Amino acid sequence: METLNRVVLFFFAIFAPFLMLPSTATNADELQRAVLVTGASTGIGRKITEKLAADGHFVYAGARKPDDIAALSAIDNVQGVRLDVTVQEEIDAAVQLVEKAGRGLHAVVNNAGVNVLAPLIEIDEEELDFLFDVNIYGPYRITKAFAPLVIESQGRVVNISSISGTLSGGLYGIYSMSKHALEAYTDSLAREMATLNVKVIGVEPGNYKTNIFHNRCDRMMARGYNAEDSLFAELVKPRVEMCRNRPEDTDPEPDQVADAVAHALFSDSPKEHYLVVPEQRQAEWTIRKAIEELASLNEDHEFSYSRDELVQMLDEELDRPRLD
Repeated sequence: METLNRVVLFFFAIFAPFLMLPSTATNADELQRAVLVTGASTGIGRKITEKLAADGHFVYAGARKPDDIAALSAIDNVQGVRLDVTVQEEIDAAVQLVEKAGRGLHAVVNNAGVNVLAPLIEIDEEELDFLFDVNIYGPYRITKAFAPLVIESQGRVVNISSISGTLSGGLYGIYSMSKHALEAYTDSLAREMATLNVKVIGVEPGNYKTNIFHNRCDRMMARGYNAEDSLFAELVKPRVEMCRNRPEDTDPEPDQVADAVAHALFSDSPKEHYLVVPEQRQAEWTIRKAIEELASLNEDHEFSYSRDELVQMLDEELDRPRLD
């Protein structure tokens, strides 16, 4: 019997390492990747957070108000983080929190954004500073601060832009300026970070249900904006009336945007840009504007291309592999 026990122990010592498979919990930890989402309390940021968490990823969800942080932390796989993208001290504290947690960081989603509406020759410089501080300096600060973690994981940066990064409508010029700048930032950053095996991707949503309209109206009303004093009163009055009356937001929930962000974050072959709109006409506005600019740039100069040459360029671009 003693000899048999020795034989059993011998074989167990030899083969035990091959029999002890990793536990389910360990596998889950390996599959669960951490993502930071800014502006996560409502709208697109909240949908992104809920989508990623439901898919089993861990989300550091940035918000400014204590109640919003607590509500986010109540979601499985989510930790609410105090994070105002205009406050460097809060950004630095968030970096330390993520580093201390030890999960690493697969990606940053720069979603926090604000909107201001006013004629460009009448808007106060203070409003310009406010909007660019959030919409442009915000992504710059966040990406710079978290870059070492994202580079270490060879992960992703996703910037939530807008169809206003292509379009430029009357009264929305300051917002479009910020989103055009974010498009340029995204494209340049993508070229630079590609050398470090980090993908940078832009997501351009159309009109979805968010709090950005109400927040814009709150700011406009608080500042006592008076349409009667404007040179563009006929354009401005309807917007001011909308802010006073607060009609129900009939735009769809931004689930499609959250799906696009999830693809951008985890696909082996993400697109460089995702146009995500709830209806055909918004896609047409955006694509026609891009075509209009192409035609204008190509018009009547020494190096203009013929129609056939332009079509060939378009065909080559359409044939370039993108999605998996």
